[in-house]
Amino acid sequence: MSESSYKTSHTAIRKARRFAMQGLYEWLVTDRRFDIDGKLGWKANAPHDIAARTRATNAMHTVHIGYYHEMMRDIPEQIETLDALISQHLDRDINKLDTVEHAILLIGAYELQNRFEIPYKVVLDEAMKLNNHFGATDAHKLINAVLDRMAVELRVIEIEADTKANLRTSQKAAAKQSEAQEVDTPEAVDTPEAVTVETAETDSDNQPTASNKPRISANNASVKRNSASKASANISEFKANKKDADAKSQD
Repeated sequence: MSESSYKTSHTAIRKARRFAMQGLYEWLVTDRRFDIDGKLGWKANAPHDIAARTRATNAMHTVHIGYYHEMMRDIPEQIETLDALISQHLDRDINKLDTVEHAILLIGAYELQNRFEIPYKVVLDEAMKLNNHFGATDAHKLINAVLDRMAVELRVIEIEADTKANLRTSQKAAAKQSEAQEVDTPEAVDTPEAVTVETAETDSDNQPTASNKPRISANNASVKRNSASKASANISEFKANKKDADAKSQD
């Protein structure tokens, strides 16, 4: 089966890291240790042999084989450079590291330096997952601290962009919270509309309305009718008296 037919998903890459961690562990305690100790005659466990045995003895159809072989080839070739990067951020000699921690740090350092398409946060998270699966309980503190400092050195642009994005997000959240508080506790403001309404209401009190106009009752109507009747009687009486006066003057 060709390598191109194997899985290339995130899960397949994660499995490739696990097999690479185990292969690097085996190489660190055999050929790499013999190389450091000067026992070159004991070297008989090369990384490519470890990878070949791993593929022969494991069902790796769900593993990203290409990435597994890349790590098993490139990390041993770059071991001096990677160890130098790791040592800059250690509080002890690298040879005193636990071998599992050393292998995890090598994978993390390799990805931070060479695989820029993998976000640094993913590199750190995957290193934590490897430690949870293979490492000691408290080893995550050392691994996280070393890789975090290394990311600051190797992923400057990415970290600056991430910091700016986080700042914008926090500012937006603060603005939304401030707006929510203003809505919950509105302040009374004398707006022109409020003043206009109040003035209109005041003016309306001074103007007669249908409710406060004088109403004509039946009694008032009868008073007016009685006054008219009295006026008519007075006129009739005046005319009668005038006739009598004229008749007497003629006599």
